Amino acid sequence: MKSNKAIELLAKMTLEEKIDQLMQLATPFFKGASDNGKITGPMVHLKVDVKNVQNAGSVLGASGAENIISIQKKHLEENRLGIPLLFMSDVVHGYKTIFPIPLAIGCSWNIDLAEQSAKIAAKEAAVSGIHVTFAPMVDLVRDPRWGRVMESTGEDPFLNSMFAKAQVKGFQGKDLKTNLDHIAACVKHFAGYGAAEGGRDYNTVNMSDRELHENYLPPFKNAINAGVKMIMSSFNIVDGIPATANKYLMRNILREQWGFDGVIISDWGAVKELISHGVASNEREAALKALEAGTDIEMMTHCYTENLKNLVESGELDESLIDEAVIRILQLKDDLGLFENPYRGADIKREQKVVMSNSHRKAARELAAESCVLLKNEKNVLPLEPMQKIALIGPFVDSGDILGQWSWLGSTDDAVTIAAGLSKKVKKNEVLISKGSDITMITEDLKKQAVETAKLADVIVMAVGEHSSMSGEAGSRSNIQLPEAQLELLKAISTVGKPIVTVLFNGRPLDLHGVIEHSDALLEAWYPGTEGGNAIGDILFGDQNPSGKLTMSFPYSAGQIPVYYNHYNTGRPKGAPDAQVRYVSQYLDSPNDPLFPFGFGLSYTTFQYSNLKLSKNQITKTDKLIVSFNVKNTGSVSGKEIVQLYISDTVGEVVRPVKELKGFKKIELDSNEEQTIYFELSEVDLRYFHSNLAYKSDPGTFIVSVGSSSTEVIELSFQLIPTKEDQ
Repeated sequence: MKSNKAIELLAKMTLEEKIDQLMQLATPFFKGASDNGKITGPMVHLKVDVKNVQNAGSVLGASGAENIISIQKKHLEENRLGIPLLFMSDVVHGYKTIFPIPLAIGCSWNIDLAEQSAKIAAKEAAVSGIHVTFAPMVDLVRDPRWGRVMESTGEDPFLNSMFAKAQVKGFQGKDLKTNLDHIAACVKHFAGYGAAEGGRDYNTVNMSDRELHENYLPPFKNAINAGVKMIMSSFNIVDGIPATANKYLMRNILREQWGFDGVIISDWGAVKELISHGVASNEREAALKALEAGTDIEMMTHCYTENLKNLVESGELDESLIDEAVIRILQLKDDLGLFENPYRGADIKREQKVVMSNSHRKAARELAAESCVLLKNEKNVLPLEPMQKIALIGPFVDSGDILGQWSWLGSTDDAVTIAAGLSKKVKKNEVLISKGSDITMITEDLKKQAVETAKLADVIVMAVGEHSSMSGEAGSRSNIQLPEAQLELLKAISTVGKPIVTVLFNGRPLDLHGVIEHSDALLEAWYPGTEGGNAIGDILFGDQNPSGKLTMSFPYSAGQIPVYYNHYNTGRPKGAPDAQVRYVSQYLDSPNDPLFPFGFGLSYTTFQYSNLKLSKNQITKTDKLIVSFNVKNTGSVSGKEIVQLYISDTVGEVVRPVKELKGFKKIELDSNEEQTIYFELSEVDLRYFHSNLAYKSDPGTFIVSVGSSSTEVIELSFQLIPTKEDQ
């Protein structure tokens, strides 16, 4: 339902004014801007004049209450109908207080903390004048060569859907018009972007329609169910048609099937890129195809402003399609309350108190600690003891480059380094620091100094990883090992013979050859954000027991990619009872399995699963199946465990995954404490997309698996039987 205000304004607008509402420009184009904005893509020459800017619908990249108030004030003075601007920015995992990258947040498996992080990011952004964030990114990811895996929560559609809903709720709250501490969310990238061939950004996507519906679309659907206000189209093609001009995606699925009535925005320059894709011969054709497909806002190119009027006048384009797009934009402005209060939550004085507040930093520290994943801990090297002399070595020892890409306004100067975090845990001068190498360069002098430092210590902490620019957008890598300089440093330090704890800072799962064999303990810290050093200190010294678990598999080698837990069986699966030695689906020079699977993560304690029971051996579509089992903390300290539930459909109309996540819980148990865990399953949980895209279940045998990861499980089976009505 469109508001009266939106309908009234549309009736007063000229065709030119309508078209300009569909244009998004960066901050430098607007009067009143105090800076040059923050540009996140390739700047292009735009054919816009003063009138276009006066009638523009939205701004990209502006920040700061004073700046945004100034731009809005100047705009309202010059816009004929007094239509306010929408201010949009990439507030992905924090505004100024930076939380861990989304892939790390996924590894917390903590939906509540994920929602809280989005809520805090929204609060800081809103008081600084921003109305819309281009987040969350809910693309399913299976190829760690793709730099943008750092923006996703992982390889599982169920888990991604849960995080999508939580982040939309966190950003938007319940009512954007009355709650000025929230901002509108824009879920991205629709659709299939995470399946880019070769893990190369902007590259071709080629998959079946059923695969798209089964794995890549569910998080978007869940975001829409949560009320997301905007969707961004993806750069890639889907079934040969770029998403920005894909009627099937936007008109059929989004609008007709799902009933989405919010705004669709292109990614940066994507409308004009239809020419490069080869589906438009010029900008005129690109504008026509994008608008007809349902792209409402064109980001940072001028195809709409240059061509839509002529297309209407020539009869090639129905003006009603422009009206549809404009009224959705006006409705979003009304939903945000901008017609009554064009400056909305922007507050110069309050901004100074809210942004980077102590409470926000505390929340960032908590989530960073829960996002860390302990991958190895031989001989219980961890946790460290405060009395130990520690050698802290590596290019990240005193580096603030731990925020990751899409941290936008986050400052490396505000980031707590690992040196600062560890130094707070021990007596003065008990942490000996030596850089050892740069990210990609090493000298004999630096290496020698590091070795000598290591000899003086009881235990060595290696702080290694990728420079933040090595991941994120346009951060694809064919070699996902650590840079050679750091591998050389690790090898040299290993000759000292002291216990080595390696802390990884990175935006993707890595090929860990050259790292894991030289590490007694291995902590995946990702890019942990503003409070990263403090959170890592909490983990390494046992003030926080690590509880994170992987939501994206770590490959044994890049040659396995893509490698993911919910794969399909082949006709000759390796390890089957009747399998031959050679003629099965396998590598001759590598295992099939990842080095670390989905759901894996260690703790300073241990957990035992037992007594798995099902309330019934058979269910119909009207029954509920109660799954119960015991989890006991069998170690000496309290800890949190992420309990995971999977199902396997043994026979389907189409081949089904070997396992599918269907539930999880994060529990905390004291030493020797035991708890009975319950999950409820129904026929709905057994449904999938059939060959004709019908979403339904098949009668037959299903296996329920519960455990600490996708590979460490206990199992029972049950039957789904048809009722008389089904037969």
